[in-house]
Amino acid sequence: MSYVHHFFESHPVHTPSIHPEEVAKFNAAGLELSDYYLAYQNYSVLQNPFRKFPYYSAVNVDGTCFHKLKRDTIFEGSERWEKDARIPEETQWGKALYDAEKYDFDKGHMAKREDVQWGTDVEAARLAAKSTFYYTNAIPQVSKLNRGVWKSIENYILHHEAVKDSMKICLFSGPAFREDDPEFLKTVNDEKVRLPYLFWKVVYYVHNNELHRAGFLTSQKRLMQKKRIVKPVSRSEGARSTQFNSFKDAETYQVNVSFIEQISQLTFEAAAETFQSDAPEKIILSRVNVRNSSGNESVNMEEIVKNMNLKL
Repeated sequence: MSYVHHFFESHPVHTPSIHPEEVAKFNAAGLELSDYYLAYQNYSVLQNPFRKFPYYSAVNVDGTCFHKLKRDTIFEGSERWEKDARIPEETQWGKALYDAEKYDFDKGHMAKREDVQWGTDVEAARLAAKSTFYYTNAIPQVSKLNRGVWKSIENYILHHEAVKDSMKICLFSGPAFREDDPEFLKTVNDEKVRLPYLFWKVVYYVHNNELHRAGFLTSQKRLMQKKRIVKPVSRSEGARSTQFNSFKDAETYQVNVSFIEQISQLTFEAAAETFQSDAPEKIILSRVNVRNSSGNESVNMEEIVKNMNLKL
C-alpha cells in the first residue's frame, strides 16, 4: 500500500502541492503530473522530471507493527538500486551519476529505509524496505550530512517516538530546488547536473486529538564546495544567496513549516505547530553532547528535542 492521506483516520494529511509554475512546466512539456506520482510500499514519491530528482517522498510510519531488520538482509544477495520503469529513463538520474568521476556523496534516501519497514509480518516489512532502493527516492548527499545529525533526527523520530510509543506519523522529506543550486563538477551522459543543497523534513502527528506538524531544515552547500564536488561559485554569485549564508553545513535546524513552504515552493497540510519562531533555530546546543560523523561519538537526541520544544 502506498502513502495514504487518511492514515490518521479523522485527521487527513494530503501530500504537498507543487507551485503553479512547476505545474505549468509539465503542461508545456506535454507531461501528466499524475504519471510522476509513484506509489511504493508504505510510501510514495513525486518525481521532478526536469531536475531528475524527487520533489518529495511521502511516508506513512506505523510504530505498532515495525520490524527491525538489518540492511544486509533486505536483499537476497548484494544491494541493488534501480531506475523506475514506470517513467522514462531520461527523467531520473541513476548509476551513471553515482559512479561518475569526482563522485564523493551517498545515495541519500528521501524515504528512509527503516521508516517504511512495517507491516503484518517480517516479509512485508522487508519488501517495503527493499522498495526504497529506487533512484527516484535518492538525492546525492555528502556523508557528513547523510550520516550525521540529520540521521540522528530521523532515528529519534522513528525509534524514540513512533516505535517506542506505538505511534503513527506521516513524514515528508525532500530538497529545495533553487536557482543557485551548484553544478556537479563532471557532466553525466553529457548533461550538466545541479545538486540540491537544502533538505527539509515535515513530520505530522496527532496529540490530544489535534493534528500537529514540525519542520526541519539542513544544508550541504559548503560541504560540497569543500570536497570539490561542485564547480566553484564566484563571489558575486555567493552574495545573491545571503538568506542561507548563516546556515552551517550538516547541522540541522528546526523551522516553521511556512519557512519550508517558502524555500521549496510546496504547500503543506495545515496543522498546529509547537515551534513558533520567525527564525530557524539550530538543533545543536552547547550543553548537549553532539558528536561528529566518525561514529566515535553520540548525539543525545532526547535532550535536543526536549530543549527544542518538539512535542511528539
